[in-house]
Amino acid sequence: MRFTPLPLAGAYRIDLERRGDSRGFFARLFCREEFRQHGLNEIWSQCNVSYSADQGTLRGMHFQKPPKADAKLVKCMHGAVFDVIVDLRMGSTTFGQWSSVTLTAEGGEMIYIPTGFAHGFQTLTPDAELLYFHSESYSPEHEGGLHHKDADVAIAWPLDIGTISERDKNLPPLTKVDPIS
Repeated sequence: MRFTPLPLAGAYRIDLERRGDSRGFFARLFCREEFRQHGLNEIWSQCNVSYSADQGTLRGMHFQKPPKADAKLVKCMHGAVFDVIVDLRMGSTTFGQWSSVTLTAEGGEMIYIPTGFAHGFQTLTPDAELLYFHSESYSPEHEGGLHHKDADVAIAWPLDIGTISERDKNLPPLTKVDPIS
């Protein structure tokens, strides 16, 4: 795996090192020792799949509050998405800033999202499917969110917003979100 730091400290783009032959390829999605060497979470409590049928679908921006704040490792298994993170860490010099990675099934890249970030994505293709590893189990009483069109954050979504949940439409702006310690 190749770890490339993103502009927001602690976040990484991870590219698979594929070993291929006439049958196809083999690649590691996770290696505890390599994650440990980069100072990243190495224990995963939950693994989820997200499927979106329509191009332009937006999911996010979601996070969990302490004590259930979680790190994530996200990979696109089918299609392509514009994956976005926003720094919500208390005292961070990049608080409120965002970064993105385009994740594609074909490319195999992943994004590592440290604790203290909101996460969301927009589908660039129909039938997009994501695989998520979480460092904490889902806790409804600790879920939080940030509005996807917050002017202070100014995420440059690549497509017009298509399908979006009522919950995500009504998430608060950054000024109403408590920083994550």
